[in-house]
Amino acid sequence: MNNKALWNLTYGLYLLTAREFGQDNGCIINTAVQVAESPVRVSISVIKGNKTCDMIRSTGCFNLSAITEDAPFALFTRFGMQSGRTVDKFQGFEGVSRSENTVYYLTEHSNMYLSCVVMQEIDLGSHMMFIAEVVDGDVLCAAPCCTYAHYQSDIKPKPQKTEKTTWVCSVCGYVYEGEELPEDYVCPLCLHGAKDFVKGGS
Repeated sequence: MNNKALWNLTYGLYLLTAREFGQDNGCIINTAVQVAESPVRVSISVIKGNKTCDMIRSTGCFNLSAITEDAPFALFTRFGMQSGRTVDKFQGFEGVSRSENTVYYLTEHSNMYLSCVVMQEIDLGSHMMFIAEVVDGDVLCAAPCCTYAHYQSDIKPKPQKTEKTTWVCSVCGYVYEGEELPEDYVCPLCLHGAKDFVKGGS
């Protein structure tokens, strides 16, 4: 199978946030969709190794903020390329507010947020899917949503030319140098596997 075919599926990008024992955390996801209207329910999928996933499983609630096209790359590096197990992602970050469930949502570079309560969880192997009921939310601005394609073409920095053979993570842009990419290689930033790397220059 040509995995590049999957790149043509349309995705939005979201900041998924949770709060447990007074600690806040969040991660970038591209797997959120409304799946029912009455009651309003959404599904999200999160890498099982993420701290945010553990917090949602424990508390049963989360917020979802839709990221807009004006978002800087720094937003993605803060929430998508480091682990909440080792850093406080919200330290020094001011573009957030708390909804009624006490969980943060984005107030900058976001056009809406949803507050959700988990109804069901499904183990998908690499990811955990949560089916959740939307209990609150609001529209914040009219800026267009950032799609995964827009992130790839207009926000993520382009890899620098190099004389060495490189492998570029198509998710976060991390560059691995080496003639061959190990089959079991995992990106140290976003935790995606070798299948998400594309051979660069040499």
